[in-house]
Amino acid sequence: MDRLLLPTCKGQLVSKFLASLQAHSALFSAATDAIEISSNEFENRNKDVDFDLLFKHCTQLHQAKCLHALLVVSGKVQKIFISTKLVNHYAYLGDISASRRTFNHISNKNVYTWNSMVSAYVRSGHFRKALDCFYRFLFTSGLQPDFHTFPPVLKACRNLLDGMRIHCLVLKLGFEWDVFVAASLTHMYTRFGLVGFARKLFDDMPVRDMGSWNAMISGCCQNGNAAEALDVLYDMRLEGVRMDPVTVASILSVCAQSDDILNGMLIHLYTIKHGLEFDLFVCNALINMYAKFGNLGHAERVFNDMVVKDVVSWNSIIAAYEQNDDPITALGLFNKMRLIGAHPDLLTLVSLSSIVAQLNDFQNSKAVHGFITRRDWISQDVILGNAVVDMYAKLGVIDYACAVFDGLPVKDAISWNTMITGYAQNGLASEAIEVYQMMQFNGIIPNQGTWVSILPAYSHLGALQQGLKVHGRVFKNSLYLDVFVGTCLIDMYGKCGRLDDAMSLFYEVPRKSSVPWNSIISCHGIHGHGKKSVKLFREMLDEGVKPDHVTFISLLSACSHSGLIDEGQWCFHVMQEHYQIQPSLKHYGCMVDLFGRAGHLEMAYDFIKGMPVEPDASVWGALLAACRIHGNVDLGTSASKHLFEVDSENVGYYVLLSNIYANAGKWERVGKVRSLARDRGLKKTPGWSSIEVNNKVEVFYTGNQTHPKCEEIYTELRSLTDKMKILGYIPDYSFVLQDVEEDEKEHILMSHSERLAMAFGIISTPPKSPIRIFKNLRVCGDCHNATKLISKVTEREIIVRDSNRFHHFNDGVCSCGDYW
Repeated sequence: MDRLLLPTCKGQLVSKFLASLQAHSALFSAATDAIEISSNEFENRNKDVDFDLLFKHCTQLHQAKCLHALLVVSGKVQKIFISTKLVNHYAYLGDISASRRTFNHISNKNVYTWNSMVSAYVRSGHFRKALDCFYRFLFTSGLQPDFHTFPPVLKACRNLLDGMRIHCLVLKLGFEWDVFVAASLTHMYTRFGLVGFARKLFDDMPVRDMGSWNAMISGCCQNGNAAEALDVLYDMRLEGVRMDPVTVASILSVCAQSDDILNGMLIHLYTIKHGLEFDLFVCNALINMYAKFGNLGHAERVFNDMVVKDVVSWNSIIAAYEQNDDPITALGLFNKMRLIGAHPDLLTLVSLSSIVAQLNDFQNSKAVHGFITRRDWISQDVILGNAVVDMYAKLGVIDYACAVFDGLPVKDAISWNTMITGYAQNGLASEAIEVYQMMQFNGIIPNQGTWVSILPAYSHLGALQQGLKVHGRVFKNSLYLDVFVGTCLIDMYGKCGRLDDAMSLFYEVPRKSSVPWNSIISCHGIHGHGKKSVKLFREMLDEGVKPDHVTFISLLSACSHSGLIDEGQWCFHVMQEHYQIQPSLKHYGCMVDLFGRAGHLEMAYDFIKGMPVEPDASVWGALLAACRIHGNVDLGTSASKHLFEVDSENVGYYVLLSNIYANAGKWERVGKVRSLARDRGLKKTPGWSSIEVNNKVEVFYTGNQTHPKCEEIYTELRSLTDKMKILGYIPDYSFVLQDVEEDEKEHILMSHSERLAMAFGIISTPPKSPIRIFKNLRVCGDCHNATKLISKVTEREIIVRDSNRFHHFNDGVCSCGDYW
């Protein structure tokens, strides 16, 4: 066997010695009696070895194991300082099991050894084991913790009860005024939202170091208390304490939270004045702050001026563009990051998942998923798993989203919220509600995000009673005052036909941002109250709230539903001239709909031809829908040609064109359009209507014959038809899109889903009580006329929400004034 030649390990010889260690790793792992060197000889040879230097250079786990073997063979491991150093070293290299095994072999553990093991668990994220180790130290070792013990233990506390127990022990041992322990207590209480309690501890501290100030400021920031954070900063400046990079980063996030760009830019000036502008931590925080304000030019300037960039810097600038709806630039930055050799981490892939979804790039979404799967990152971090679920849901591939969701090893509240939102955004409201019910069954406590996810699903189905239950739950903890939850409740009431309740809630929620204003303007628009929408817009301006692009989409849509052409043109002008908002394709689509719905088809067509951007499917689709309303076959044919060039996969457009031809009696063309759709594998979306009775949502499809009360429903419909005919009702067969006999046409009209739901509501609710019906498609003209007469015959208010708007039928009159 070759003899082990130990070098002196001075400077340049370390690398050679490490190589020797690796070459003889098998030797070191063998039993000591297998070594063909006597202990005296070995001791003589290694007495000059610099073990501190060896620890520094052992940066790989296998090297650390070789060093461990050497320490065992040399007997150095018997020294408690050396063995404890090994405990720490294994933990830093990520092998907490080896760290614990080494710890277990130390016979005479001191306080430093116990502290090291607790800290190792905390650094590795094993918080429960860290607490268990601490309690074992406390009750079995016969030793007393020192002030180094408590900071990691307090960090390990995952609930307030554990934290308070440790706080009591701190008081008992007299460490409450140690600056490190007090700062850790402050940080612990802010983590659990007890900012007031943390502030009292902080104010009572006899001495505060930089860490104490930073703990208090960041704690306030993490709890959304920007004013308190700025107050602490003011006190800090009064005491003559200068901000360090950690303080600057915390305050910059406070400025972003409180929408205070002025103070943010002043902090930026402070960093330049005090030489912090090139600090890596500060630069990353500046990029994030400017991104939150949408000031991407400043963010990129900071990024470009950085002397050193780490993966956090790249993640920050990529996320800046991704979160500000510029996925192309974000993707370019990601490619540049790879070119210079920077390795993406989990957060890079979170941004990349969103970028791919925004670009509607299904092919690359699979590549991203594959990249993540090969590294098994989904099992390591639930955030990344949630991002992949969200990516597939936004791409409309809901089956893939569901498969990834089902495969998540751990599901947090955000996982469930993402799946609920995915179903709701893809029009699968019933499935979204099922996931919400499963979430509750699994004991996951709903949070703010859950309510924002599930309320749109209830809105879509018109499940008012379920929405009311959610309102009751959020009312108990005042969450309805949160601007996003409050806005979803406003939207739910508006879309469930309770516009007065929506208005009452609107005046209770904070109205400093455009979000609730956009919702209430939209609600009035779909109810046909366009003038009220315009009035609300003026109130919004009077209150100093700046409108955004969504505000004008809501406004233009409201004007379209009410035929307010002049007001709509004024809004389109104001948007560009006063607020410098460039029209998107959605704005152009609303303008085409405004002109077309009012019958100005040529004006709408001329508007399209004058657009500075290429029209998309939404623009041509608006013109085609107008041609369907006003029966313009030639222009409808022309619009459809353009439409099929940009979107040939949307079956709704084929149905619209087919209906135009059917109304004109051009059955040969109807057949051609339907054959074209069939050849492309497209199927018409079935029409359905829903009604909520006794807290249960009943869904009816056109021609439904399977409902338990089917016979009663059709009997009621025949009775209603006879009564309507006495009042002058004549079925309008132009809305029957099949070439069949007249008696069959009358039966088809009577079997439309909204009439089935209406008849079920009449036989299932008390006389003269209101009926609310929700339809996924546009209500047909014959059903519109019939519903007016049914409201008169039954003396009921009948509220119908179709895919476009609300219709309030009362005493033979509809709120839309027959304009829809």
